[in-house]
Amino acid sequence: MAFKGVLRPGLIQIRVLEMAEALNHYQNILGLDVVSEESDGRVYLKGWDEFDHHSVVLRPAESAGLDFVAFKVDSADYLQEIEPKIVAWGMEVDHVAAGEQPGVGPRIGFTLPSGHRIELYHEIELSDDAPGVVNPEIYTKRPHGMGASRFDHLLCYGPNIGKVREFFCDVLDFYQPEKVDMPEGEDSLAIWLTASNKAHDIAFVEHEEPGKLHHVAFLLQDWNEVGAAADIIAINDVSLDIGPTRHGITRGQTIYFFDPCGNRNEVYAGGYTAYPDHPVRTWDFEHVGKGIFYYERALNDRFLTVLT
Repeated sequence: MAFKGVLRPGLIQIRVLEMAEALNHYQNILGLDVVSEESDGRVYLKGWDEFDHHSVVLRPAESAGLDFVAFKVDSADYLQEIEPKIVAWGMEVDHVAAGEQPGVGPRIGFTLPSGHRIELYHEIELSDDAPGVVNPEIYTKRPHGMGASRFDHLLCYGPNIGKVREFFCDVLDFYQPEKVDMPEGEDSLAIWLTASNKAHDIAFVEHEEPGKLHHVAFLLQDWNEVGAAADIIAINDVSLDIGPTRHGITRGQTIYFFDPCGNRNEVYAGGYTAYPDHPVRTWDFEHVGKGIFYYERALNDRFLTVLT
């Protein structure tokens, strides 16, 4: 498929309570590489297989959670073209100047009906240790920790996800590979959205409180690496949510756990290849447990209620 407009989730800014503990987690447990630590307290990181300057920003704050997620787009022209379409749809757009984050060009931002801030950008510098492109080795140095290769996707909780789906699909040209229906069947309890042929780039669950983060996910290469991540969690007494297990929705292999500040992380492998001409895969409410945790066939209370 031809990738146009929005390409992928590019960077995410997460609030953390105690930077030293959070940095140890994201660097030494997840295996991200530290790019820089800036004078305003923010720390910038990336996965070993990412070309861009950074993909994860940790910001010291008094409460954990999500500041924003930013999607990379295919051109500066697209930013100019999409802004009036976002405004015409009914949302205000603001501008973030180039250099607000190191290596990142100008961004535009807006707040979804679910209460989550989304940003779009095109320009970002290449990282100093980007993957090779001429006779490249598999990696320039052996990945450490869990070996997270990239920031992959996120799940958000908030209201009005029907309007969120409308915006992503009608304005940003995403499509919906999968959904969970409400008990009545008229509205969706959860939606999975993608701009690519991944099963999802972002997902939403209907929830009364706006702007909540359920988890940030990082890609591993295969099921063996998910199992090794479970070993690392046990060895380091990391707070485990559930797994290793598998999703029925997306078919991904997964384990969920928490950073020291309470933000939920996922490491993830596999999943089906999505295409926009495929039918939407639909789960009814009675089977949502099996959809989320295919082996256990039931949800745990933590997974449903712990948000930041």
